[in-house]
Amino acid sequence: MIITAIVFLLILSVLVLIHEAGHYFVAKKFGIKVEEFGFGFPLTPPIWQKKKGETLYSFYPILIGGFVKLYGEDEAGAGRIAAPKDTKKGKDPDQDPDQDRAFFSRSIWQRTAVIVAGVLMNVILAVVIFYTFLALLNFKTAIPVIGENPPSYIGVNQQIVPKGIAIGRVSPNSPADQAGIKSATILTKINGQEIKSNDALGKIISDNKGKEITVEWYDIAANKFQTASMTPRVSPPKDEGSLGIAFDYSQYDTVLLNYETPTQKLFSGFSHSYNLQLFNLDGLGTLFNQSVQEKRIEPISDNVSGPVGIGALVNRIVEIPDAKEQVLQLLNLAGILSLSLAFFNILPIPGLDGGRLFFILLEAVIGRKVNPKIEGYFHAVGMVLLIALLLLVTIKDVTQLFK
Repeated sequence: MIITAIVFLLILSVLVLIHEAGHYFVAKKFGIKVEEFGFGFPLTPPIWQKKKGETLYSFYPILIGGFVKLYGEDEAGAGRIAAPKDTKKGKDPDQDPDQDRAFFSRSIWQRTAVIVAGVLMNVILAVVIFYTFLALLNFKTAIPVIGENPPSYIGVNQQIVPKGIAIGRVSPNSPADQAGIKSATILTKINGQEIKSNDALGKIISDNKGKEITVEWYDIAANKFQTASMTPRVSPPKDEGSLGIAFDYSQYDTVLLNYETPTQKLFSGFSHSYNLQLFNLDGLGTLFNQSVQEKRIEPISDNVSGPVGIGALVNRIVEIPDAKEQVLQLLNLAGILSLSLAFFNILPIPGLDGGRLFFILLEAVIGRKVNPKIEGYFHAVGMVLLIALLLLVTIKDVTQLFK
């Protein structure tokens, strides 16, 4: 659990710091005053603060999220910032000398650049991660088909792999390992019988303990079917199972993605990021349609996770015995999370970057700034709803863990 916590916080820290660094450096580039760079959720007093130059660097105990507070981003809106009265000199100027460095005083394109910078940094991070991920897999990977047909992915050769059971990991020196089965393969048949579900697979293996069986699987890396004989163990080591394999998904079609040509490999980080986001949107659409048709929220709610659910997934990855497979799964998770952070942040959701960008673009359309009080209420209500949603998802994740 300690290792899981460290890995989880490390991934989260990198994603958040990269995102906020985008806002920070672009604001600095334009000469906008950065009042605070905070890591963590500021619902409680900070546990550490240090001021360097004009910027306060803070660390909050709730290690979810982060923020960059820009001068004049919230308080002034479309107005002016009044300087505090100088009681010693008796001065009460109409305008603060730093007003031209306030966020609201900058042009539409500069404010847009500052807002979009965080999202762009997460996209760049995902691209770098997926270049590394694909290079370690010889530029071949696979994703399941959600719904009836997979989307048309770009910049890659794609092939539908027959239905089967995905092998998540293989225990060292197990019957599966000795037969040559690796992780990231699809188990298709046992003794010539197609595998229809995890339960059916478990029954076949249970009925044949101590007996030799013939197993067929699809090797994604080699792009070919392979067959071998093995004997399920009667008394396997703890947490390994008779064959020594763990499964990721039930029966599904799989799309093999092969970034084969030099051009495909050169742009694979970008194209795979796009393809994964396309896959995510296709999956969300399928779940939404299912919820509408069945008139229940479970198809969506059961497939949404918050920090606790992500932490549980990290724990599963940490338990994988093969070090290379651990690295691959962690890279894949970090890349997907970085893409998700970028995507949801750019949506016009109150309290997020997209919500602020919405008002900037609205100003460009109508030719004047929206009343700062209206925008303030908009973001405040949005933050309350986001916190409430986070609590609901966390309760759901904790309940699933106990189940």
